[in-house]
Amino acid sequence: MPPAPVSGWRAAFPPAQWLPGYRGAWLPRDAVAGITLAAYAIPVSLAYALLAGLPPQCGVYGYLAGGLFYALFGSSRQLAIGPTSAISILIAPTMTAALAGGDTARAMDLAALTALVMAGLSMLAWLLRLSSLMNFVSETILLGFKAGAALTIAMTQLPKLFGVKGGGEHFFERVAVLVGQLPGTNAAVLGFGLASLALLLAGEKLLPGRPVALAVVVLSIVVLSVTPLAALGLPVLGELPTGLPGIRAPSLRLHDVDDVLPLAFACLLLAYVEGVSAARTLAERHGNVIDARQELLGLGAANLAVAFVQGYPVAGGLSQSSVNDKAGAKTPLALVFASIAIALCLAYLAPLLRNLPNVVLATIVLVAVKGLFDIPQLRALWNASRYEFGVAMIAFGGVLVLGILKGVMLAAVASLLLLIRRVAQPHIAFLGRIPGTRSLSDSRHSPDNEPLHGALVFRVEAAILYFNAEHVQEVVLAKVRTATQPIQLVVCDLSTSATIDLAGARMLARLQAQLQAAGIAMRIASAHALARHILRGEGLEERFGDLGRRMTSIDVLDEFEGIATGTMGSHPPGPGR
Repeated sequence: MPPAPVSGWRAAFPPAQWLPGYRGAWLPRDAVAGITLAAYAIPVSLAYALLAGLPPQCGVYGYLAGGLFYALFGSSRQLAIGPTSAISILIAPTMTAALAGGDTARAMDLAALTALVMAGLSMLAWLLRLSSLMNFVSETILLGFKAGAALTIAMTQLPKLFGVKGGGEHFFERVAVLVGQLPGTNAAVLGFGLASLALLLAGEKLLPGRPVALAVVVLSIVVLSVTPLAALGLPVLGELPTGLPGIRAPSLRLHDVDDVLPLAFACLLLAYVEGVSAARTLAERHGNVIDARQELLGLGAANLAVAFVQGYPVAGGLSQSSVNDKAGAKTPLALVFASIAIALCLAYLAPLLRNLPNVVLATIVLVAVKGLFDIPQLRALWNASRYEFGVAMIAFGGVLVLGILKGVMLAAVASLLLLIRRVAQPHIAFLGRIPGTRSLSDSRHSPDNEPLHGALVFRVEAAILYFNAEHVQEVVLAKVRTATQPIQLVVCDLSTSATIDLAGARMLARLQAQLQAAGIAMRIASAHALARHILRGEGLEERFGDLGRRMTSIDVLDEFEGIATGTMGSHPPGPGR
């Protein structure tokens, strides 16, 4: 049984919950996990920052500050916070063209401002307890978004692999530009990139959870430093700022805040859904519990810190969290060790990255985003629900055609519209008797059900409310009109309609009046307490008969069949009977 929820200030400050029970044996494991995470994070964050159109150090700053502050306020014990590929590609077009106009300093400032606005939105959502509303971007949408983002990201990195300039705004334009530039491929860059790609893929398969990317980075720097390959035109990372980042507040000009607000909101939606999903996966693996609301505070604190060190929005991702988990992390203290290791690298090792080939960073991104295109999950979604698969494909197509930001917004709007349509037109089951039993089930899914002679039983698979009441009425009347045998009784089974509003109750009254005018009786069965309260408040018990909670569809049919055979009278049950 999970532990009772913690309340008060300890709920908002998770270290107060896990520090008192911290064991000395965990310290070496957290330290090793932190160092391993840092070794993974440095090359990946350099690559993601370039993907976002920002100086490479901005990505490292995200891991440095984001992980440290998430450790103070996040509820997951293994989740790792840092730049992700999805958020990086979401940031890229806005920072590099739409707002910054190619000005690197302004792009950094706007990226930090986006993190600050995202932190504000996240903390506001935490204060207002909006964690359930933040799940509006479902995992289905995220699955399609990730698949589209994977292809989009790959198309931004393939030109670097071939040693060409690339270009274009969206996926298909980038494909066309790349195809046109392929004759100018730099063979040295392509060869170096393919070798790097092969090492990364082999390491991922043979040494899962190990910082293989760091080993490839070190090897490539050594090769480029001691061989004449640099003369063949391999672009390199260049100088990185040495030392820790300065603490500086991003610009808070009102029009800039207005410009980045939609981007910050999209980043928050993606970061929260992806982070909570990863945190829950890890929590289930270890028998822990996460607090979805507290994750908003942890995410807000991490991005607030990142905003003041010239970083850009960060999130929890399953890939870096899996590295942290497989390396043995027991508590968020591993993130503190990771931040310390990253700080030491920035202070003493930054100059060593000068000769890192850009094509190696491109291959790191390509390998990292490979897992975003999850074909087994898409296949499972297709088999489980064509509706959900359609939602995922809207997100997938939207990202490819419209770009990352507009694509995810389109997917969210489409999901809302499809949800409204599903609720406004719920499935209405018409029941038949299961052969050899006294039970009823949906004849649509069980065509071998025995028909109910002279009776029609329907069950609305949703609450009956003002926006779907007319649909229910129309479907039932259409079924009565097309019945192949005369109908004497219609039963409304409310066992799956826990809620009925006033409009729903009045619709049932109108339906009863229309059926009665045609000589057909109507009864209600299995009404829940809230539904009975509304129906009785409208005075409908006098018209429908007993609304007691024990009155089931089988009871009503038994009474009807008894009357039909002459054992209980000579008329079908009518109002008040």
